[in-house]
Amino acid sequence: MAQSLTRSPLAPASFPDLPIVKGVRFASVAAGVKYQNRTDVMLALMAPGTTIAGAFTQSLTRSAPVRDCQAKLGDNSQDGAAILVNSGNSNAFTGHFGQTSVAQITSAVATATGVPEARVFTASTGVIGEPLPHDRIVVKLGELADGLSDTRINDAADAIMTTDTFAKGASAQVEIDGQTVSIAGIAKGSGMIAPDMATMLVYIFTDAEVEQQALQALLTSICNRTFNCITVDSDTSTSDTLMLCATGAANVDATDDAQFASALETVMLDLSHQVVRDGEGATKFVEIQVTGAASDSDAKIHGLSIANSPLVKTAIAGEDPNWGRIVMAIGKSGAAADRDLLSISFGDVLVAEKGWVSPDYREEDAAILMKQDEITIKVDLGLGAGHATVWTCDLTHGYIQINADYRS
Repeated sequence: MAQSLTRSPLAPASFPDLPIVKGVRFASVAAGVKYQNRTDVMLALMAPGTTIAGAFTQSLTRSAPVRDCQAKLGDNSQDGAAILVNSGNSNAFTGHFGQTSVAQITSAVATATGVPEARVFTASTGVIGEPLPHDRIVVKLGELADGLSDTRINDAADAIMTTDTFAKGASAQVEIDGQTVSIAGIAKGSGMIAPDMATMLVYIFTDAEVEQQALQALLTSICNRTFNCITVDSDTSTSDTLMLCATGAANVDATDDAQFASALETVMLDLSHQVVRDGEGATKFVEIQVTGAASDSDAKIHGLSIANSPLVKTAIAGEDPNWGRIVMAIGKSGAAADRDLLSISFGDVLVAEKGWVSPDYREEDAAILMKQDEITIKVDLGLGAGHATVWTCDLTHGYIQINADYRS
């Protein structure tokens, strides 16, 4: 399905040239999970000593693969690790069949790679409510194991797409104690995207050495400023999975290293923005900056209320500077606000202040800004020092077209 969709107008020019991350190899195959003649399964194999952190959907109907991954996180094993991902079927809301599929796949991966089953993580993305034909995956594991290479991360990015129109990758390299540490990540995500993670699968690899609890704390902190600050349609998936794997193969300890943390945040922010840029039917990338809130949490509530409003998003799609819809979204959010202290800007154009339209506002100035591919909406509540930034996209007819016949 992903390969038949028109490439997003907000897509990067090409997939980036990602550095080799020591201690991890990749492979991908076409297993026919749902679609024929497309790559739909990827395998990543990590060296012994790899530490793993993760963040997952908070959905109460989360899938069997998510539950299995959550149960396996947090160990201090020195064994290797493996990640297997399929697209085309989410293995969610499939009753006991879901766990059976996970068990069959993890057992087969363990046999094919020599990695203990407790260190095999899986993820599935695609249609909900249909049993996963795991036998089609299991029969391909020999081919996957034979095809492992440290240069095939781009193929892995292709394999995990569903309604994505482009594969997503980002990287960074830093010097620590005179040694180069590499970070490379891939992601999929296009619709059913909202904080609490999104319909996203994200896999980030580094050859730095990072203690597991420190890695988990770092991932959680950065996730709250990146992936948990994006939304396409306000819907939270059953399958969201983000995993960060530190192989340690560069022999550099990056635990509590500020440079490493900054580089990791750069990669995660880049990937999260690419997910928004590939929002189903999206034509506008929108940044919403909220300042002057009573608290940071209030600022985020206001930002997400604006970002998730269908009225705001359709106005942006129509290039209409309808600031009244921003006022509406702030008023309904539930966080503290005072009409007479509020100011709103589109880019550098001040639209409203002190409970009324700005006397200097000219709608034609805002209309020009709304025609751009990237739009910034600024809101100041005038209440305190709280601030937050969230990212979203517009809501177009394309979103309806994609989702009206997703199962067909």
